[in-house]
Amino acid sequence: MNIYVEKETEQSFIENFEDIIHEVVIASLDYVNCPYECMLDVMLVDNEHIHQLNLEHRGVDRPTDVLSFPFVDFEVPGVFDACEQHPENYFDAETGELMLGDIVVSVEKVYEQAEAYGHSPIRELAFLIAHSMLHLCGYDHEEESERIEMERMQEEILSSKGYIRD
Repeated sequence: MNIYVEKETEQSFIENFEDIIHEVVIASLDYVNCPYECMLDVMLVDNEHIHQLNLEHRGVDRPTDVLSFPFVDFEVPGVFDACEQHPENYFDAETGELMLGDIVVSVEKVYEQAEAYGHSPIRELAFLIAHSMLHLCGYDHEEESERIEMERMQEEILSSKGYIRD
């Protein structure tokens, strides 16, 4: 499993952020029963950087908390069968790992939202990673039923690792 974490902001951050990210990524993949070793990138940025990405990729002219850039086109969320039909599109030739996608997190939003929601920045980071991992595994929340399902799944992932609301 290769999880590349890059901190592209000078803002101070949670001391053990890489451990939290790794733990939640692995818990998320276990939760959806991913049958492959995976690789993904996680970038930690400031609001200005994520604002620009949000504008470029989603047409939304404001910063957001997290962006997900999935590499896999899921026909059914969490069902990885399609990856084997076109392995050249989804698996790294050198490592054999499934190239799952990229996650971009705003460090500033982690702290803003932790304060707004009354829990720790650690819990907020864990939440954003779990949320984004579900997106990388094909889940979405366009419909109300999808939103409810994703929220349930996120809470189960976080609770399994002790990331509960304070």
